[in-house]
Amino acid sequence: MSKFVFTSESVSEGHPDKVCDAISDAILDNLLEQDSESHVACETLATTGTVIVSGEIRSKGTVDVEKVVKQTLGEIGYTDKAYGMDNNNVKILSMLDEQSSEIAQGVDEGSGLHNEQGAG
Repeated sequence: MSKFVFTSESVSEGHPDKVCDAISDAILDNLLEQDSESHVACETLATTGTVIVSGEIRSKGTVDVEKVVKQTLGEIGYTDKAYGMDNNNVKILSMLDEQSSEIAQGVDEGSGLHNEQGAG
């Protein structure tokens, strides 16, 4: 019989991990509102005064990354430089690219063993 210790972490809305998840989710939601077939693989990194958004997207919609980042930061409460992040003066770097054809081939619905299964 082996012994192990199970641990977990719980963080609140203002934690950097949650902030990054909220930004990525907001970008996904924005694109899905415009095109329900959007494929979005979006990751976000945040550090003092800077947000970097990267990943691959295939969508008929478009997203204003700067607007979404600033709005999301404001909703969370990052509205003052004293908090380490000011939604109106944050540096934003968007490195979102179009989804590669190789990835699309592997995740498109109907092209695998389980026709209904897709990813993106």
